Amino acid sequence: MSFREKLNAAAAAPIARQEVQGASESYKLLKGRIHLKLLDKFDLAALETLAPEILRQEISIMVERLLLEEQAAINDIERRSLIRDIQHEMLGFGPLELLMADPTVSDILVNSYHRIYVERRGRLELTNVTFTDEKHLLRIIDKIVSLVGRRIDESSPMVDARLPDGSRVNAVIPPVALDGPMMSIRRFAHIPLKMENLVNELKSLTPEMAIILEGLGKSKVNILISGGTGAGKTTLLNILSGYIPVSERIVTIEDAAELQMQQPHVVRMETRPMNIEGKGEITQRALVRNALRMRPDRIVIGEVRGAEAVDMLQAMNTGHEGSLTTIHANTPRDALSRLENMIGMANLNLPHKAARQQIASAITVIIQGVRLIDGKRKITSIQEITGMEGDIITMQEIFAFRQTGIDEEGNVQGYFHATGVRPKFAERLRSFGVVLPDAMFDPAKHYQ
Repeated sequence: MSFREKLNAAAAAPIARQEVQGASESYKLLKGRIHLKLLDKFDLAALETLAPEILRQEISIMVERLLLEEQAAINDIERRSLIRDIQHEMLGFGPLELLMADPTVSDILVNSYHRIYVERRGRLELTNVTFTDEKHLLRIIDKIVSLVGRRIDESSPMVDARLPDGSRVNAVIPPVALDGPMMSIRRFAHIPLKMENLVNELKSLTPEMAIILEGLGKSKVNILISGGTGAGKTTLLNILSGYIPVSERIVTIEDAAELQMQQPHVVRMETRPMNIEGKGEITQRALVRNALRMRPDRIVIGEVRGAEAVDMLQAMNTGHEGSLTTIHANTPRDALSRLENMIGMANLNLPHKAARQQIASAITVIIQGVRLIDGKRKITSIQEITGMEGDIITMQEIFAFRQTGIDEEGNVQGYFHATGVRPKFAERLRSFGVVLPDAMFDPAKHYQ
C-alpha cells in the first residue's frame, strides 16, 4: 500500500459524529502555525511503512509536543479539537471530514470558503463549518482531484472527480467562479441502499413495483432510468444492477466512477478528459465501442449524454440484452426526445423515423424518478415501449404516482396506483421464472 493510499484509508476511518462549532480567529491562527510546523517536521519517506491508525497516533503525539513548545493557552476541549482538525488536514479533506463522517448528510455544497451547505433528509441547511480562506479551499480541491489523476487550474477551471468512497465531486474555480472556488459533493452511502430500503423506509415505490423492477433486472430487459438532478437515478441503477446474476460479465462505463456493483465479474471503465495540449481525451462513445470487444453479457452506462447513445442502442439491439443506463429528463417522453437528439449528435444523418425505430427496438422499459419539493424521491412512472405507430414511439404506463396536495408541514401527499395495463414484458418475465399476478395491475388499488 502506497503512502497516499494509507492516508486515504486513515481519512476514511470511522469518526464519531460531532457538532461543529465556529472556531475563533486565535484558534485558526494556532492551528495554522501548528500545521506548518508539523509539515516541516514530518519525514514522509519514513512514514511509508506506517499503518493508517499509527499515522493518526503519530500526528497526535507530534501536535501535543508542538503545543508544549508554543505554550498555547487552550483548554482540553480545544486541544482535542485541534488534534482532530490537524489529523483531518493531514489525512483527509480538512473541515469537510466531520460532514463526510455524518451519515445523515447526502450532499455537501461549498458556495465559498465560509459558506457551506448540506442536505439532510432532502432539506438544505447552512452549516457553521468554514475553511480558513480561499487558498485553504483550493488546496483541498486540488487534493481531491489529484487522487484520481485530474487537474484544476486557470486553464482548466472545472473538474469532475470522485472520492475513495465513490462520492461524486464537481469543483469550479476562478475565472469561471466569480465569488471564489466552489465545490459540490454528491455522497453515496458506505452501505448501498437496497430495494427494501426504498420500499419500507423511503416509500419511493410500492412492493408491487419493486417485484416488477426485480423481475426486469433478472430477465435481461433493457432499461432506461430517467429523472432530473438528484432524483436518485444512480441509486436505482445500483439497486437494479444487484439483480444481475453473478455468472454474467458486466462492463461499466462512466464519466466519473460512482457505481457500486456487487457482482464479482465486473470490468470498470472511466472517461478521460483532454490534457493541457488538447489531446488524450477518451470519450464515452470510444469506451462503449471498446466494451463491445470485451465479451460483455451486459453493459451498464452511468449516464448517456452524447453520441455514445448510437453505439449503446446498437449494443442493446445486437445481443447485449439487460443493459442499463440513466438519462436526464423530466418525463419518459422527454427521455425519448433526448435520446433522439443524441443520435443526431453522432452525425450519421439518420432519418427521424429510423432513429426512433432504433430506440423502440432497443429499450423496453423507462423508469421515471422525481425529487419532489419536500426532498423525497419517488418512482413516479414505469412505462413500457410497445413499438411504433407511424412515426411515433408508442408507450403504455404500468404504474404511476399521483400527487394530491401538500400538508401543513410541506410534505407531499399522494398515492401510487396501477393503470390497469398488463405489460407485454410479463411473458418474458414468466420465462425467467418471475410470475406477475393479475391482481397486481388492478387500477382500483391505491398504495400510499
